[in-house]
Amino acid sequence: MATVRFEKAQRWYPGADKPAVPGIDLEIGDGEFMVLVGPSGCGKSTTLRMLAGLEEVNEGKIFIGDREVTHIPPKDRDIAMVFQNYALYPHMSVGENMAFSLKMAKVKEDERKKRVAEAAKILGLTEYLERKPKALSGGQRQRVAMGRAIVRNPQVFCMDEPLSNLDAKMRVQTRTDIAKLQADLGVTTVYVTHDQIEAMTMGDRVAVMKDGILQQVDTPLKLYDKPINLFVAGFIGSPQMNLLEATAKDGQAQIGQYLVPVDPTSSKQLGDQHARITVGVRPEAWRVVTEAEGGLPVRVTVVEELGADAFVYGTSGIEGAPNNIIVRVSGRDHVHKGETLYVTTDPRDVHVFDTDTGERLSD
Repeated sequence: MATVRFEKAQRWYPGADKPAVPGIDLEIGDGEFMVLVGPSGCGKSTTLRMLAGLEEVNEGKIFIGDREVTHIPPKDRDIAMVFQNYALYPHMSVGENMAFSLKMAKVKEDERKKRVAEAAKILGLTEYLERKPKALSGGQRQRVAMGRAIVRNPQVFCMDEPLSNLDAKMRVQTRTDIAKLQADLGVTTVYVTHDQIEAMTMGDRVAVMKDGILQQVDTPLKLYDKPINLFVAGFIGSPQMNLLEATAKDGQAQIGQYLVPVDPTSSKQLGDQHARITVGVRPEAWRVVTEAEGGLPVRVTVVEELGADAFVYGTSGIEGAPNNIIVRVSGRDHVHKGETLYVTTDPRDVHVFDTDTGERLSD
């Protein structure tokens, strides 16, 4: 096992007018499950491939444990890569696929069989060792790819969107399997995904990236509760946070004629310096009230019934409110398309950001 450390590691592709990753600083603890997440093109896969040695590092350094690996060939880095497309050899059996890297490393046959048997037991693949990959489901193939990584006993697992080829149900099951497996093995893992639900449910910590730059690195719950800027606020959470542009007025946020209650610690920040603000409210933080209580009006356009809960999508006629406002209600509230709901929230549930800089103003 080992820590992983990026020190201003930069990747600049030939012919590009700016670096894909300008210079990342990130430390990953021994045995930690770190997830890199962000939209397509944000540099997360490039960062992972720099660690794996599949992309050149133009400037900066990368360490695995105390050893600098910046310019060491991939085969000498003691890492194991799990790819999006499984990358299994179709003419080999499951057992042969899992043992291939050991065979190339000239590990003795008895030791190879022992390691493959142990990995197969962990992954529930024992009965499939003689089968070819084409006889397996997508989830089973992904487990074989995991097994091939496990048998090498690497210091670091690198996983590049390994679940993106699976259907929704299989993705949920397999992400649980991977998280449990990583916890059992205790191997430092760097996992790349564009799916923030995957990131939130799997990672010990999550690194949110945009344009090759780290925006925030924290535990999933802290990212959700205290996003550092507008980008993180809008990216983390499903459905996403409601972001409403407002004007600071007397320590409150005004949207049209509606005043959003703001926590006292946040209201102290509001004034001439931060006159243009954006308030964020999670869908579950809205509270349905009567029209007389003076809530924000939301005309219902779509209701997503999920059983225990329902997500209500609507629009508000108030200037400055976004086209869509999302409210989570109980699945037994029987909200219908065309109705108008009135919603409010508690000051402690309101996130306040500077609209121009995107920085968080709330404590």
